[in-house]
Amino acid sequence: MASIGAPAISARKADGTPLVMVTAYDAPTARIADTAGVDMILVGDSVAMVVLGYDDTLQVTIDDMVHHTAAVARTRPGALVVGDLPWLSYHVSREETVRNAAALVRAGAGAVKLEGGAKRLESVEAILDLEIPVMGHLGLTPQSIHAFGGFKVQGKELDAAQRIVDDAVALADAGAFAIVLECVPDAVARVVTDAVDVPTIGIGAGRHCDGQVLVIHDLLGLEDRITPKFVRRYAELGRDGTDAVAAFAADVRAGRFPSAEETYHLADDVAEALGLYGAAPIDA
Repeated sequence: MASIGAPAISARKADGTPLVMVTAYDAPTARIADTAGVDMILVGDSVAMVVLGYDDTLQVTIDDMVHHTAAVARTRPGALVVGDLPWLSYHVSREETVRNAAALVRAGAGAVKLEGGAKRLESVEAILDLEIPVMGHLGLTPQSIHAFGGFKVQGKELDAAQRIVDDAVALADAGAFAIVLECVPDAVARVVTDAVDVPTIGIGAGRHCDGQVLVIHDLLGLEDRITPKFVRRYAELGRDGTDAVAAFAADVRAGRFPSAEETYHLADDVAEALGLYGAAPIDA
């Protein structure tokens, strides 16, 4: 199945159908997301915290992102695969920026995402010169966590809100095909959405965006880490998984696993030749 492309995502701004994006970092989660019918799969640098156990996103490298993007892309999803450019992969030089964006595309991404507004326009333009679609990311940009002083809602004051709007307009004018808005007041997200002609994808930005994104581990309840206010859990797979492993452990310790039906058996003549004929059968 052919993947949807960035131009088709941009065109959805006009038809009013909300866009759906989820993160995925490996083949199993990518298959779940794509079979469910999402429009985009973001291979986010949130892999740092969700999968790799780090405290923030600053620890992942471009090699990490290439590895996980390739795992997602191998499932050949119909959804657009967006690869996240990690911290320092687009900050040092134009050459490094284009090299790293190209690495994600070679791994299977159909677009890349980077954080920041007007100050990142040179990077955006460099990537677009390669004809690689770019998704922007404004508001709470986790790669700037130290500058923000923590994971805090952005754009609550007038000047900060206006900067987000101005940055969004600058990104759209530069050619970004969509913009993620993270942890901003819903009124700010609404102004941005009305101000740009490309889709806005909200995460903690209210219902007025053109689409929504969540981390798949959060919406599936795959772990017990603290979840932000904007997360809605649609399943408790982490709890179910713990119960399942505990039941397995109990069956092993009680001798209930494996049963005869879960065991491979020799033919009688082979067993007899090995001196095993007549041995006590395995209990079912």
